[in-house]
Amino acid sequence: LDGIYQPEHTLERRVIPYAPLREADVMWLRRVWRRINLYEKANHPMYFPEKPEQGRMSLFDVIKEAILANGTLTAYDPGPLQDDDMFRKRFTTDEVKNVLSSTDTVQVENIFTGEFEDKIVTTEVRSIDVKWYEIKEEWFFDKQRSVMDVRIIGICPMKAKINESSGEFQGLQPLFWIYYPEARYVFVKSEIFNRGNDVERRTYEDIIWKRQFSSYITKMSNVYNRGVSQYQKGLDALIEAERLKESIFNMEHDLWSF
Repeated sequence: LDGIYQPEHTLERRVIPYAPLREADVMWLRRVWRRINLYEKANHPMYFPEKPEQGRMSLFDVIKEAILANGTLTAYDPGPLQDDDMFRKRFTTDEVKNVLSSTDTVQVENIFTGEFEDKIVTTEVRSIDVKWYEIKEEWFFDKQRSVMDVRIIGICPMKAKINESSGEFQGLQPLFWIYYPEARYVFVKSEIFNRGNDVERRTYEDIIWKRQFSSYITKMSNVYNRGVSQYQKGLDALIEAERLKESIFNMEHDLWSF
């Protein structure tokens, strides 16, 4: 027994259903895309541990195990241009394995003959390679409950694209999309580290639903269907992301009279 008691709380957790929602209840709605950067300190509990330990895994390891080992999650193809987030095509297990691994032929010197020979090298995407997540969500005002609420629709793990010859960073590569209402049943039983108390272990469902992560807006639904990076760069893009976030707050604030 690794500890003073047998942990049972997390294994017995159940998904809390969302509040009932009808189309007639939604008075205002905007679709938002956010990016979570695991380099930020607030998001480190999603990145660590780099290898599973003490019943905890990184967010990517939780997703990967649910897809490949348990079959409890479905991965969706981001499309040939890597911009499809509509959950149109399901990945098979073999297709996910192909996405998470690549083979290449390299020249290796034979220590006995001194000649160079071809060797096939397989490279797998590991948890330490995935440091970004894209989130698609919808913010809405529920006039039945008189609250501004948010529902996450999908999550996409992303890794860096590196130029093989120069080693330069060439942007982010989406691996696959996960349908969040399905993922909730996996996340609710997956523990995450709590900096303040080892007894009060939270789950990924807790921190995502309670918005205990740091992120910035990369796109909000608009007539041009363009992301922030398409019309703002650098610091201006971050300022624009904050302006979009502020517009959601102002929408809720302006509904009330003080």
